[in-house]
Parts: sequence; C-alpha cells; structure tokens
Amino acid sequence: MNCGDAPDLMTVMEVADYLRVRERTIYELVRTQRIPNCKLSGKLLFPKRLIELWVSQSADYPQAATHLAVPPQVIAGSHDPLLEWAARESRCELAILVEGSTAGMHRLLAGQAVACALHLIDQTTGQYDASIVAKSLPGLDVVVIEWAKREQGLIVAPGNPLKIGAVSDLRHRAVRVALRQEGSGGALLLSKLIKDAGFELSDLKIAGERVSSETDIAVVVREGKADTGLAIEAAAREHGLDFVPLQWERFDLAVRRVEYFEPPLQRLFAFARNQAFRDRAALFGGYDVTNTGGVMFNARR
Repeated sequence: MNCGDAPDLMTVMEVADYLRVRERTIYELVRTQRIPNCKLSGKLLFPKRLIELWVSQSADYPQAATHLAVPPQVIAGSHDPLLEWAARESRCELAILVEGSTAGMHRLLAGQAVACALHLIDQTTGQYDASIVAKSLPGLDVVVIEWAKREQGLIVAPGNPLKIGAVSDLRHRAVRVALRQEGSGGALLLSKLIKDAGFELSDLKIAGERVSSETDIAVVVREGKADTGLAIEAAAREHGLDFVPLQWERFDLAVRRVEYFEPPLQRLFAFARNQAFRDRAALFGGYDVTNTGGVMFNARR
C-alpha cells in the first residue's frame, strides 16, 4: 500500500496501543496481510483512517476483538499432573484452570486463555484427531502441540479386590464407577469404550456425583466412595492404587499462535525439552514424552 501524503500515520507501537494488543500481534497481522499498512522509507506505518475503517468493518465479525485481545495467562482445559508440575517448575507464570477439554476450548475461543489442554477422541475412528480442534474454534488462529502420550485405564483399590480386568467388568452391579464431568476427554473415552463393549452408561452403578479431574477419580477410589474409574496411570501411582491399563491416548495443547511465541509458553516448552522433565514423566509413570513439542495441527496448512 502507498502511504501517499496521509498526515495521520501510526507506528507499530501506536497501533498496538490503539487496538490494545501486543506489538507481536501487529507484526503477525501484517505478515498475513490482514491489516492495512504501508512502508515509508523502509518504516512500517499504518494510516489511522484506514485502521479505524478496518476496526469498524471488524465489528461485522463479533469474535474479531476477542481474537486480537491479550488473553489471561491461563492454560484451561483437561487435567494433567505432568503439565501441572512443569508449569510450576518452569516458572512460566501460567496458571492451570482444570475444567475438561470441551470447556477449555470454549474458554480459548472466548479469549480467556492462551492455551487449552485436551484429549478428545473421535467416537467414530478412535483417533485423537487435531482437526476436531479447528472445527471447534472457528476463526481462531491456533496450532496444536503434542504434550505427551498417556496410558488410560481403570484405577482400582490395592490388590484389585473385585478383580476388574476389562471395561466389560464394569457392568457388574456390585462395581461402583466414578465418572468424569460431561465434555471431558475422560468421559468421552469411557463412553466409547463402553459402547465398543456392547453396553450403555445407564447399565453402570454410578458412584456419587461426576468429578472434574484425573486426581479426583483416584481420590474417590482411595476413600472407598467408588470401586473404580477411568483415569491415567500417574493418578493411580500418586495415590498408591492399582491400575488396569486399557489404551494409550495423545494429550495436546491447542495454543493461540501469537501467544505461542510469548515468553510464558516458550519457557514451558523449553523446560519440557530438558532431562528433568523426562525424569519426572518416568517417575509419574504411564507417559511417553518422545514427541513432546511436536506440531500435530497447523490451522494455516
């Protein structure tokens, strides 16, 4: 764009202040040709009149302001002990908000988190397909990064007194089953496993109210309020319980692209590349961190 003789030209810093976003966001908008700009003597400038018009036109897209604004420094979504530990030890200054994969994606879409932790299985294919994220986050520029692979199974009391060995054993009316909240990755996986075994959730003897994390499943089993529940091996080990392995899953982080390059997430992923992280994953048990940091989905490809 030719700046011509336009008197009101804004710098990158000024337009970032005007839009209340980071300068990095402005450079990203320029790179992807999504904001009016021009160069004068090699300097990047923004005609104020065109910026105001661009903002006005963006009002036709209700989520535009949300997607540009700087979100709270929060990773929302599903619970993971290794992520929780790494966020603390890396001093990345990111808070963890545990609320389930689906709720976390809604928070990411609403501009209330920099990332969402999720493990959503495709009920038809049985795969952890990151394209589901793109369909659930319309218009949001995200990448999906693998955090770890985790072993999911049934947590049982020490010695496994009811001799639970498979999902089919949950049908026995003497078995009290703890459930995760609806919309969580754990709830979706259990639903698929039950369906594949040829019965329905209504066939189970449900133990109390639904719980909100992997750790909560282990706690209710340890306290004798349930006989079993679906969770990861790390949760069973942490509470001295036995574990019946069922399958491996992929646990991902859906990240706003601009935020990925900011210091908090960069510190977290840098920490996940060191030996201390790998040692802790081995200590927790039931983790494969071989591909931690790998890009599983890129919305621009």
